[in-house]
Amino acid sequence: MTDLLISVAFAVASAGAYALGAVVQERLAVRLGAQTPWRAIVRALLRARRWWLSVALNAAGALLHVAALAYGPLSVVQPLGVLTLVLALPIGAAFTARRVAARQWVGAAATVLGLLLLLTLTVPGSGDGMTAADGTVLIVASAVVLTAMIAGTAALRRPVPRSLLYATGAGVAFAVASALTHAVTREYAEHSAAALIGPTVPAVAAMAIAGVLLSQLAYRGGGLGAPLATVTLANPVASAVIGVALFGERFADGPLAMVLLVCACGTAGVGILLLAPPAAVTDTADPTTDPVDAVPDRPRPLALCRR
Repeated sequence: MTDLLISVAFAVASAGAYALGAVVQERLAVRLGAQTPWRAIVRALLRARRWWLSVALNAAGALLHVAALAYGPLSVVQPLGVLTLVLALPIGAAFTARRVAARQWVGAAATVLGLLLLLTLTVPGSGDGMTAADGTVLIVASAVVLTAMIAGTAALRRPVPRSLLYATGAGVAFAVASALTHAVTREYAEHSAAALIGPTVPAVAAMAIAGVLLSQLAYRGGGLGAPLATVTLANPVASAVIGVALFGERFADGPLAMVLLVCACGTAGVGILLLAPPAAVTDTADPTTDPVDAVPDRPRPLALCRR
């Protein structure tokens, strides 16, 4: 019981770190504006201390998640990850001195319910490891998918659909990074330092960086709730697809399971739609009124990018 409580504590702390990191990223996106070219955004973020704070918070969330898995089962730790969305809404509201609208709470609840139902329908596999060929296929396939998603954002004129596509890409990148990390961990346990030689470790770093950057771009024009809900949903969905393809996992069989699967996806989708309109409105606010902007150590490159 003690190990389980420690695991839950680590998982909740992980969700809190991810939530705070998401809020910092969204506030930076508001200050940059929705029309700033993404290349200029990347250059500005690399010079901004608050961007590195968000990176540190995301890294802390990942480490706490790993610690939670060391003390408790995945079946307990994974569902607690949805607390990220629940915690981010009041934290974001506190940063902007606004109340969380009832519509946003309903959207968050629907997204969490759909995601939890989806997680219960995933049947664990045999636990076989990923082969080198499987890893190569996963790296190449994910790179192609992410490139297609980034290219697809150029064809979207409305900010909210564009932000949701970026958020989906971020969720996919995080899921691939997690799967590759799992493979490296297994290899390291069997072959020690030899597991660190090869393309897998650089691919993990590349996917993690891509996930953070894509999630940052997702907060432009989409507010906080809808992009974060999309990342939170896309990550386990992509992980489930990877698990089915490479780790022998599967979704529950039978007509009832299929109905529940459709209901889970539909409920989560409705939740994201409920989150999107009010979140998009906050992006039109004057960035100079943002409490985050009032701090003395505001990074100057961000202000320059708004010209």
